[in-house]
Amino acid sequence: MDVRSLLNQLSDGAFHSGSSLGANLGVSRAAIWKALGRLSEFKLDIETIKGKGYRLRGGIDLLNLDEMLEVVPLGQREKIDVNLLLSTESTNSWLMSKEITSKKFEICIAEMQKGGKGRRGKVWVSPFGKNIYLSVAFDLQGGVEVLNGLSLVIGLAVIRVLKKLGLYSAVLKWPNDIWIDSRKAAGILVELQGEATTGWRIIAGIGLNVSMDENDGKGIDQPWVSIAQSISTRRSQIAGMMISALIEVLEEYQANGFECFMSEWEDSDFLKGKSIESSGGVNGIAVGINAQGALLVETDDGLNCINAGEISVRPVCD
Repeated sequence: MDVRSLLNQLSDGAFHSGSSLGANLGVSRAAIWKALGRLSEFKLDIETIKGKGYRLRGGIDLLNLDEMLEVVPLGQREKIDVNLLLSTESTNSWLMSKEITSKKFEICIAEMQKGGKGRRGKVWVSPFGKNIYLSVAFDLQGGVEVLNGLSLVIGLAVIRVLKKLGLYSAVLKWPNDIWIDSRKAAGILVELQGEATTGWRIIAGIGLNVSMDENDGKGIDQPWVSIAQSISTRRSQIAGMMISALIEVLEEYQANGFECFMSEWEDSDFLKGKSIESSGGVNGIAVGINAQGALLVETDDGLNCINAGEISVRPVCD
C-alpha cells in the first residue's frame, strides 16, 4: 500500500485503530501493520496502545502537491514539472540523475533527505516532515560569465518569501546563507553539469528550516533557527511560494543577468559594513558586492574581491 496514504491518516496526531485505518484505506489490518513497520526509516514517533490503536505523536504537516500549486500562478505552472518525494538521498542528486523533460524548470521536493548536502561536503540535517528541501534544475546558455551571482539571486528568492511571511529580520549572509536574528535559517547549494562550450545544466538546492526542533538539530555546528518559532504557515504554502519566487527571479536572471539584482541584494546584505575574516586570509571591512557577485572587502592593502564558492566568510567576534 501507499505509505503516504497511511501518513495522511495519522497526520492529525490522534489514535486510529488498525481496523479503521484498514477500512479507510481499503486494505487489511495486516497490511496496515506491515506499512507501519516501513515508517521506521523516517524515524517518526509512532505510539501503539492496545485497545486504542496507533498515533503519530504531535501529528505532522505533510506536503501536498495540490496545495503547493495553488500558490503558483498559472503562467508559471505551465513551465514547471514538480516531483514530490517522501525520501531521497538528496534533491539535488535526484535531479542530476533524472532524464531532462520538456519543461523549462524541473523541481524536486522531498519530505526527507538521507544524505542532504551543504557546501564543501557538509551534511545538511534533513529530518522527515519538518523542513523544506527543494531543488530546481534548468539550463543556461553561455560561458562562465552567465553564472555570475547565480547563488545570490537564489538567496533573494528565499528572502522575498520570508518577508512576505512577515519575517522582516531575514538577511543574506554572503554567499549562500539566509540568517534570522544571527542564526542560520536556510542554505543554498548550486551544482553544475556541462561546460562553457556546450552550456550549463544548473541544479540549485535550498534547505529551509521550518519546524525542526532542538532534538532534530543535534550535531549542527553553528547557531540555527526554524521559522516556525516566529510564524505559523503550512509547509505546502511556503513551498509553493518558494517555487513561484524562484521562477520569478530565475527568469529575470536569464534575461538580464545579475546586475539588476544588486541593489535588492545589498538591501539585505548582513556583512556590509562589518569587520570580517576569511579562510583565505583576506581580513577587513565588507563593503558590498560587485557586478559578478563577488564580496568586496576593504583591507589595509586596498580593495579585495572574494569570489563565491572559493572561501568562507564569517563576522569577526569582538
